[in-house]
Amino acid sequence: MTTTKKKLLLPTTMAQPGWDLAKSRKDVEAIAFSPTMPTPEFRALLRDADGIALTTTPFRAADIEAAPRLLAVARIGVGYDAVDVPALTGRGIPLMTCDTDNSPSVAESVMFMMLTLCKRGPDKDALVRRGRWSTRYEELPTELLNKTVLIIGFGRIGTRVAKRCLAMEMKVQAYDPYVPAQVVRAAGCEPVADLDAALPGADYVTLHCPKTPETVNLFDGARLARMKHQSRLINTARGGLVDESALYAALAAGRLAGAGIDVFSPEPPLTDNPLFTLPNVVVSPHMAGNTRESLDRKSLTVTRNLLCVLDGDTPKSEYVVNPEALAK
Repeated sequence: MTTTKKKLLLPTTMAQPGWDLAKSRKDVEAIAFSPTMPTPEFRALLRDADGIALTTTPFRAADIEAAPRLLAVARIGVGYDAVDVPALTGRGIPLMTCDTDNSPSVAESVMFMMLTLCKRGPDKDALVRRGRWSTRYEELPTELLNKTVLIIGFGRIGTRVAKRCLAMEMKVQAYDPYVPAQVVRAAGCEPVADLDAALPGADYVTLHCPKTPETVNLFDGARLARMKHQSRLINTARGGLVDESALYAALAAGRLAGAGIDVFSPEPPLTDNPLFTLPNVVVSPHMAGNTRESLDRKSLTVTRNLLCVLDGDTPKSEYVVNPEALAK
């Protein structure tokens, strides 16, 4: 008797441990797809798919309609603004993320950007290479010691950033209207109820909130103007949380000391983005959460979650974005 294999669509960019796990199942066929493949070809693969793992590929209502057998969707990451969650829920299809798998990587990237900016990393490297040793006192680095960092979003990543900042002997404040003040205090941090009132006192502001209608352009020109001239802004969350043109204007005019940007709108950013012309800006290509270790962790989590649903089991609640879908 022949048993029909369950079909998992897995991106070619997914790390090998996840692939190995999927291929270890004799009842599963792992099918590779390119995250950049044309829509018609992608939807043709969806016709027979029981589960799919997504990286950068948008997943809209029309894609869901093209997948009549679909039982589970998983994101290799934690963001899901490119996925039509209500459409999945309407079909009873859970969307799962990687929970904390990339949180340590993002938190380390935040610290890297903060340290690169305050220690003037690229500048000091350049003056040695270019024989400008005698100018080393012209632009002095600064310390993180006793500086105030304001963390916007006190979830999986924000809490890890807080731990690292506390270890650097910084004063840590947290703004998150969805987290009780006592939770913030228990972590050794100071809760902030009024974001605008807190901005003038912060030396560093780092963003760790999702991209929603509420947070788009969270940092526009008016909010950036509330920050003091010596402060620096870090965004490793999502492009669109910061008005890039307003950020450029503030940095170019000396109204902000610097910025670390890992995410842009659009992505990839245009190569003539004026932010790239500024020496007080550190940029990276949306890689804050991607390391060899985190990619391996995420590939295993995603594959386990998909297989869990395909086996008729209930995935752990911390991974599921739309638990109401499970009730269907």
